[in-house]
Order: sequence, then C-alpha cells, then structure tokens
Amino acid sequence: MKRINLVLVAAVFSAAALCLLKSRAAEPSTFQVAEFATIRWEGRENTHLVRSNGKVEKLKQLFERFPRPDGIDERTYYMNIAMNAVAREGYDFAGITQDQIVMKRPVAR
Repeated sequence: MKRINLVLVAAVFSAAALCLLKSRAAEPSTFQVAEFATIRWEGRENTHLVRSNGKVEKLKQLFERFPRPDGIDERTYYMNIAMNAVAREGYDFAGITQDQIVMKRPVAR
C-alpha cells in the first residue's frame, strides 16, 4: 500500500513540475515580432524590393518619377529614394551590405 501511495505522490509532483516548468520557446502570440524587406541594387533598371512574404517588386517605375540631378551618384540617390518609399510603409533601417539594404518593421499582433 505504501508503494502505491509513493508512486501516486511522485506522479502528482511530476505533473505539477511539468506544468510549472513548461517551455515557452515558441508561443504563437509572441513568436514573430518583426518582418523584413530587402532592397537589392542591380542598377537603375533592375533594382528590386523583396518583401517578407517572398513577393518581389521592381522599383524602376518608382525611380522614373524622380529624375537624378547632374553630379549625384546614381546608386546613392536611387537607394535613398527606395529606402524612403519603404519607410513610408512603417519599415525602419536594419542593416546594409554592399548591394542590399535590409529594412524591418514590427508585426501587428
């Protein structure tokens, strides 16, 4: 009889410990807190924006609305226009490589 009580008490304590020490690694409400978009420079005609859902948008039409002034570096000018357009959608600067600018924004919960 003592053995059954001991096993029962051990099972109750084990269940209580599992409930209290439950892992909270991937709770659905807090898993993804930001999404990213990448602006990739491949010249004025082929620069594109890669969104977090995998959709790719060419930015040629955006660049055609803003003629580049003489004496201004083409890459710097058009990447600045692209960053400002993406920033209007709520993105913030996250990082840069030689040919890419990464932007991020918080995900609405």
